[in-house]
Amino acid sequence: MAHNCSHCPIRARYDKNPKSVIGRIWRWHIGFCPGWKKYYRSLGTGERNALREQYVLNPKKFQ
Repeated sequence: MAHNCSHCPIRARYDKNPKSVIGRIWRWHIGFCPGWKKYYRSLGTGERNALREQYVLNPKKFQ
């Protein structure tokens, strides 16, 4: 099953304006979303590291 996280419109809104209400909701949401976790784990190490830096993800939680 393909992940839609890379094309998520809410993620795009976060990328455009992280301080918006929708952006903050998306950022909060990825902390527990099983779909995001599967998407994140399906990526290669380099892509994971880039996302970790871009979204300032907790390295203990997002390995």
